[in-house]
Amino acid sequence: GYHADRWKKLLIPYSSPTKAYFDTSDQDPFCMYNYLLDITTWNKSIRRGFIKVKIIDDAGNTVVSQTNSEASTFQQYKRVKIPTGFHQDIEKIAKISLTFSTKTLIGPPKKLRILQMKLKSLNNPKR
Repeated sequence: GYHADRWKKLLIPYSSPTKAYFDTSDQDPFCMYNYLLDITTWNKSIRRGFIKVKIIDDAGNTVVSQTNSEASTFQQYKRVKIPTGFHQDIEKIAKISLTFSTKTLIGPPKKLRILQMKLKSLNNPKR
């Protein structure tokens, strides 16, 4: 783990408030690779739900994102930015798959029509 008192002397000189982010998770091996999913949809009606991201490399290695605890709201032509994390890093992504879920059992399944999306690595911004 990280001891906050070791970081105190480094963080105090900066203007207040100061935030520090560590690339960790609550599951073994405790490392986390963070991405930002920037998505624009074109459904005429508002959709509210969760997106799971799956990334695959050329060798077929697959990593699935953690599910966010809060649902996102998708409106026609509005950009939504969703932070997402993976327990393993894939350097050269060959394929991206998205799964949309409302997590409700009542009514027909809803589709999310995507106009544009971008997946950006926060750990390696040049990727």
